[in-house]
Amino acid sequence: MPTDHEPPLPRRADMVDLFAGPGGLDVAARWLGLDVYGFEWDRNACATRAAAGLNERPHDVRDFGPADVPGAWILTGGPPCQTFTVAGSGAGRKALDEVLGYVDRMGAGDDVSGDLACLEDERTGLVLEPLRWALEADERGSPYKVIVLEQVPAVLPIWKRMGDVLEGIGYHVVADVLRTEQFGVPQTRRRAILIARLRGEPELPTATHRPYRKGIDRTLGAADLLPWETMGDALNRGYDFQVISNYGTGGDPKLRGRRSSREPAATVTGKISRNQIIDSTGFPCPRFSPGEAGRLQTFPLDYPWSGGDIAQQIGNAIPPVLALHVLSAAMGSQVSHEDAMKVVDRPWLDTCDSAPLDYLQRVGLLFS
Repeated sequence: MPTDHEPPLPRRADMVDLFAGPGGLDVAARWLGLDVYGFEWDRNACATRAAAGLNERPHDVRDFGPADVPGAWILTGGPPCQTFTVAGSGAGRKALDEVLGYVDRMGAGDDVSGDLACLEDERTGLVLEPLRWALEADERGSPYKVIVLEQVPAVLPIWKRMGDVLEGIGYHVVADVLRTEQFGVPQTRRRAILIARLRGEPELPTATHRPYRKGIDRTLGAADLLPWETMGDALNRGYDFQVISNYGTGGDPKLRGRRSSREPAATVTGKISRNQIIDSTGFPCPRFSPGEAGRLQTFPLDYPWSGGDIAQQIGNAIPPVLALHVLSAAMGSQVSHEDAMKVVDRPWLDTCDSAPLDYLQRVGLLFS
């Protein structure tokens, strides 16, 4: 899908994003004034990237390495989660010990690419690609100064083992699971996050909002934290509604999960377009549009979703506001909720012309 206006590799960038999808981390990077080059192979996601003004040529990260984007000082990645998520095949979870062994071997300098091809599901091995890139960059004498990785919670043991390897080549590392609603995302979702830095001790971002607890009033809790964000406030439909999930609860397909518009959304997945919505009288309402589903992930409402399988694109993405907090923390800063909402509510194409947070001006020479 290359186009005449897209420069060929190699090109310079501040940040390389592996498994970039339709742009979750790329959107946050753009808000922060970072020039990002994303590697993504899915042509539907690339169609959205093209419409959003992001680089759009399909790539397989296994065919490239740090030499292909010289000068980049940040490495990020959110490998495919299908084999690790509870709703997926489970092949990654079953192969966890095997994958951890591959991490150790990579740290010892072994080439494990041939062994990865023997895994039950080849997508499982993709979780190791960011480590390959980091190790190759270090061997070239131009290590990334900041590394940020995200995945489903089941991958946390892999991130921690990767952290051991990265610490062995000079990085300082922190890894844990974050809850999206604690960062102003109107959705409950948990992500395993790794931050590694060459200089200074990294810290995970500080929560700005209270954790969601079913049946607990959002105004109750720590006084220094904001109430969690609701679907109603995010979408502004003008009426109360209830979302009936496509998923069964407790394994019973008849027990559909329900959330009201005065709560955060349940985890947004590729099946969000199948969720039913009813008003307070039980009357059916329009289902979520792509813009609304994207907004529950904290993409701007006008983000130009394109190509096919849009619901899956949206469900696979990291919420840009969570990415904004994580990237900022990785570079030693904290973004306020007010600044985060300012960029979410800004028309996306306006962001293409300028970086609303001018982040690099505030970072200064910290990573030069």
